[in-house]
Amino acid sequence: MHAYVELAVKAIRTYAAKGEKIAPPTPLPPEMEKRAGVFVSIKKHGELRGCVGTILPTRPSIAEEIIGNAISACAYDSRFFPVETEELVDLTVSVDVLSEPEPVASAADLDAKKYGVIVTAGERRGLLLPDLDGVNTPQEQIEICRRKGSILHDEKVTLQRFTVTRLK
Repeated sequence: MHAYVELAVKAIRTYAAKGEKIAPPTPLPPEMEKRAGVFVSIKKHGELRGCVGTILPTRPSIAEEIIGNAISACAYDSRFFPVETEELVDLTVSVDVLSEPEPVASAADLDAKKYGVIVTAGERRGLLLPDLDGVNTPQEQIEICRRKGSILHDEKVTLQRFTVTRLK
C-alpha cells in the first residue's frame, strides 16, 4: 500500500472509531511536503462509499490535504451516511493526486481515460476524475459534470482538464 493511501486509511480509521483527526507524520516525508489537490475515494464491495477532494491545494502539505479529505470522505460526503467502525474491514481506499488544471477549447481535447474534467458556468462547477468505470467518452464526462454542478445542457461552459496519479 502506498504511503499516501496508508495515511488516508489511518485518518479514516481513527476518525470513524474515535472522532479524532490524526496529525501528519513527523518528520514529514519529503514527498508529503509538496502541495497538490487530492481526492480520497472510499469504496465498499466495489461501490462508492465516499469521495471528497480539492482541485487545488488548500492546506500546507499533501499530508494535511490527504488527512482532511479522507475525513471528509468518510464522514461528510453528503451522498452517504458517515462510515461506521463495523464497515472499516470492507473498505478500500484510493488517493488521486491532481495535476494543475489547464484550459481546453473543446471536448476534442479530452480523453475520458487519461484526463479528469472540470466544467464551469459562472460560479457553478462540476468535476469528474478520469478513468472511472462506466464513463467512456468526454461527452459522458461533461454531462456528469454538468449534473454535478447544476449546469443546464444549453449553458455556455468553460472546460479544464487535469491528470491524476492514482494510488491504491
